[in-house]
Amino acid sequence: MTDSGVNKGRRRFLVGATTVVGAIGAVGVAVPFVASWQPSARARAAGAPIKADISKLEPGQRMIVEWRGRPIWILNRTPEMIARTEALGADRLADPDSREPQQPDYADGPMRAIRPEIGVLIGICTHLGCSPLFKPDPDAEGVGVANWPGGFFCPCHGSRFDLAGRVFVNVPAPLNLEVPPYRFESDDVIVVGEDEETA
Repeated sequence: MTDSGVNKGRRRFLVGATTVVGAIGAVGVAVPFVASWQPSARARAAGAPIKADISKLEPGQRMIVEWRGRPIWILNRTPEMIARTEALGADRLADPDSREPQQPDYADGPMRAIRPEIGVLIGICTHLGCSPLFKPDPDAEGVGVANWPGGFFCPCHGSRFDLAGRVFVNVPAPLNLEVPPYRFESDDVIVVGEDEETA
């Protein structure tokens, strides 16, 4: 039989329809496959690292992300905030040098951070697990202390922390706020739940 007896329009239609159906099938198979690369909700809850884009975090502001079901505070501290925090007298803080293991080794110094201007803290009070309020302004109202340098205040039981998460003396909280493992993937992306050396 020669090609002259074949309906060329029908052939083109069948080839085109088969190609479209094949492409849809390929996408249908690829989408679940690619999605399987993402950590499941169970893996995220168990501690899979999360990424936070801080490119829009203005100086003096805080953003909150979630890791292991806990709030992670990321602060962009201004030079004034850093100066006030570093100037705090050791007599006002229960653990000014962070001797208790509440942070990774690379988050040492008074700001307890890799970069002094970017703070990363687990936003849970070390007393009874409340989430303190962000009170960054000096002498903010309602914190119940004179010469407030800015920080975090837990209204439930009156615990107070500075902008590096260090606990003040004479409050119920026994320890500084915890610093989670984290690293900078780039200037604008932080990976929480993963140390620099394990990346």
